[in-house]
This record gives sequence, C-alpha cells and structure tokens, in this order.
Amino acid sequence: MSLLQTTLITKAGYDSGFENHQELPSSGVVLSSARHSSRVQVASDEGVYRIQLLQAPANLPAELAREFGNPAVDNSFVCSSEQLYPFLQRTAALSRALPNQAVTDYQQSIANELEHLPDHLHDTEVERVVRQRIGQDRYRNALLDYWGGACSVTGIVLPELLRSSHAKPWADCANDAERLDVFNGFLLCAHLDALFDRFMISFNDNGKILLSDQLCKDSLATIGITEALHLRWLDAKHLPYLEWHRKQFEESNAALSELEQ
Repeated sequence: MSLLQTTLITKAGYDSGFENHQELPSSGVVLSSARHSSRVQVASDEGVYRIQLLQAPANLPAELAREFGNPAVDNSFVCSSEQLYPFLQRTAALSRALPNQAVTDYQQSIANELEHLPDHLHDTEVERVVRQRIGQDRYRNALLDYWGGACSVTGIVLPELLRSSHAKPWADCANDAERLDVFNGFLLCAHLDALFDRFMISFNDNGKILLSDQLCKDSLATIGITEALHLRWLDAKHLPYLEWHRKQFEESNAALSELEQ
C-alpha cells in the first residue's frame, strides 16, 4: 500500500475510535484501542477496503452484518471508501457496548472511586449508591453505542429524550454481568421508557409492541404509541430478558383486570 493509503486508514481509525495503529507494509494497518478489546486489520486496493476482525466480541460479526452484509469466513468485510468511516465507527461503538466491555469498565471505575471512599463508608448505603450510579452510567453509554444513539423503537436521536431501560431491573439481576448486559433492555424515548419500566408495555419475540389492556389506545395514539410500533431489530440474546419482562407485564395486566371486576 502507498503512504497515502496508510495515512488515510490511520486517520480513519483514529477518528472512529481506534487510537492505536501498527503499520504492516505488505498487508495494511492494524487498528486497536485502549477503550475496547477489538483489533482490526485494514488493507486498501484501488479504493476498496478489506477489513478483517482480528480480535472482537463473538457476536460482533453478526451485529455488523445487519448494516454491512455478511462477512467472509475469516471475519473480513469489503467496504467502499464511503463505508470505511461508518464501518470503523460502528465497530468501535459495538466493541464498547457488547459484553463484557461494559462490565470491565464498570469494575475499573468502581475500584477507582472506592479507593477514595473513606473506610467507614465501605459496605454501606453510600457504596451501594456509588455502584448503582456508575453502573447506570455505564449501561446508558453501552446502550447509546449499541443502538447508534437512537431510540430502539422510533429511531429518534435526541439524547435528552432517551432513557436506558432495563428489561430485568437492576435490583432483580443476579450479578453485574446481567445488570450491564446491553441485551438486558433497550434505549427508549422517555414516554416509552415510563410505560416499559412499569410493565405497561412490552415486546413479543418478533419485536412487536404489546400494550396493556388498561391503557387508552386513543390517548396513546396522540403521543405516537400504536400497535404498529416495533423494535428496530431484536437479537436472540434479548429474548431471555424479554421473556422475564413479558411475564411481569402479563401478571400486572391480569392483576389490574381483576381489580376492575
């Protein structure tokens, strides 16, 4: 590859979330980052880029395939010059979001913060609040990365309106891996989050919205909530958490129906 091609790849990597690079004169540039574990090798041939995932979360190729087509057997993708930046940006974002990078970041942040916490506050409510605050921040960042900063249902991209919604709530999770699992919930607009959090809406295994019988359909329609809504996509790893949430949704719906009788 030419010096110009190498420079363009290095800059694209740096701008997209790969701040480290290693030049391989005969086979391209290897890009990596201290913020996630993925490593990619990028080579250029007459304006077409071949990007191979050298190290990445197990489900990263399938996630990238939604937008960039299925990879080759060696986990490589072919991109045009226009796709290079979007591909690298999406790769870095997903690498930060997919398990278990969020857990690693959380544990490191907890260790750093607890190091400055007075001894008498350890194992108290103060430490619990610290852990939950940091965890919620890491979880929100992971969902923003995974969903590309857009609502999982509507596609709205205003961060001020978006909430990180757990399917299985923080307090009910068995461990930090569940609490911070990007598949344990969705990035939702505030009004959808409020209903999802109270088990007044849920989603079936195809991503179609489910509405509680207690909700007024006409009122919901005025804020854009109808039975036509569905998740933009749904991974198989979402399904166990959705099943848990749907059970609470069904039980809540049944309990409210009994009260009305």
